[in-house]
Amino acid sequence: MISKRKLSESEEKEEVVHVLAQFKSESGELLESPIDLPLNITTENLQLICNAFVKKSDEEATPYTFFVKDVEVTSNLAAALKNALLDSEKVLEIIYQPQAVFQVRAVTRCTSSLPGHSEAVISVSFSPDGKQLASGSGDTTVRFWDLNTESPLFTCKGHRHWVLCTAWAPNGQTLASACKNGEIRLWDAQTGVQKGKPLVGHKEWVTWLVWEPFHLNPHCRKLASSSKDGDVRIWDVVLGTCLINLAGHQQGVSCVRWGGTGLIYSASQDRTVKVWRSEDGILCRTLQGHAHWVNTLALSTDYVLRTGAFEPAEFGRPQKTLTHEEAQEKALDRYNLVQKVGPERLVSGSDDFTLFLWNPETDKKHLARMTGHQQLVNDVKFSPDSRMIASASFDKSIKIWDGRTGNFITTLRGHVQAVYQISWSADSRLLVSGSADSTLKVWNLRTKKLHLDLPGHGDEVFAVDWSPDSQRVVSGGRDKVLKIWRY
Repeated sequence: MISKRKLSESEEKEEVVHVLAQFKSESGELLESPIDLPLNITTENLQLICNAFVKKSDEEATPYTFFVKDVEVTSNLAAALKNALLDSEKVLEIIYQPQAVFQVRAVTRCTSSLPGHSEAVISVSFSPDGKQLASGSGDTTVRFWDLNTESPLFTCKGHRHWVLCTAWAPNGQTLASACKNGEIRLWDAQTGVQKGKPLVGHKEWVTWLVWEPFHLNPHCRKLASSSKDGDVRIWDVVLGTCLINLAGHQQGVSCVRWGGTGLIYSASQDRTVKVWRSEDGILCRTLQGHAHWVNTLALSTDYVLRTGAFEPAEFGRPQKTLTHEEAQEKALDRYNLVQKVGPERLVSGSDDFTLFLWNPETDKKHLARMTGHQQLVNDVKFSPDSRMIASASFDKSIKIWDGRTGNFITTLRGHVQAVYQISWSADSRLLVSGSADSTLKVWNLRTKKLHLDLPGHGDEVFAVDWSPDSQRVVSGGRDKVLKIWRY
């Protein structure tokens, strides 16, 4: 018997060739014993076999994506192995990846254009449960919007300079906003009333806000902020005081993330990323490699940290009220589920046109250096299932990378000017992008092509967000208008 051969088209047509195969999870666990499979077996039949092996008889069948030799099986095994060498003495490993049991429909139309801001809209964000919407603008106000009627709800005044960033508490009850004066204010999401006194301490403008993850503290008392003054501050929002000042960067801090294990990651114009312990402010390590300003950071767990105890698959169903402890336990279970794909990973994007993938909890050395962009990297996001990374650049393109290895997957081209911001759908199958060319574009990650072009804005689109309940996309920009898009 010939041990290695290429499959010819005539061989595929004339006879059904069999292969000894074994299912393997992406974390390396083998599923059952090897089985004899025909090479013309379809993905539908692979789904049935895999679900039978996983033994989820009482639950809804889980959809899976299959890979052999790093090639996705889209129709049948033979097509995926067309150019591969087969060794009949070895068991063929079929890697299976569970997909979201729900499927998000692409937004296709603008249902509302919401005027109200008198300057450019700089920040837009949905609450963790997707039921509330807030925006920050150069007109110094924060606005809340009613998603049932798609109309203005509250206008929050207090800032004296441009509102540069906003961040929802993971319980959805409070919104933090920060301005160019360095002030941070907290707003009650139900009334629009300011909570407590402003958090003052930064000497220059605040660049980013992030809350402590819900599974670490369900009371949502701690908030971290980064500033152009080079500091990261951790605040107690109830007492209104700064608990810890993380000083160590030589230049302005552009972005900060709060990880699920209690580590804080800060990116700076001094070309470094620093890893801090949130409980005592100790610097754990400095991640070096970038040759220019580090603009943006993303964690592989960002989506599950953002949504906390809110499960996207359950949106639309009756929800029972959870106690603090129950909600915290649910958030922890959701976090641990994402961890099964791999430990919490960090990706950084820079003015040097590159991205770095890190395993920041344990290692100072990067896992991968990702090159290909022709201009600065402006935004980077992990997909909700943490398997892919999308990066947006001033070179008018979006690049997709493997979330575990950093390997390049594809380039999405279609915008004719700089891409400012991107946002994933909850099922990781779709991506929306906003650009200086005044359009939004929806991309299909299965086909890796443009799915829909959404014109309508009168000027550059600075901010986009896809709601966690998958019902809406919101966008805002230089034309001072918020647009809500639905399917």
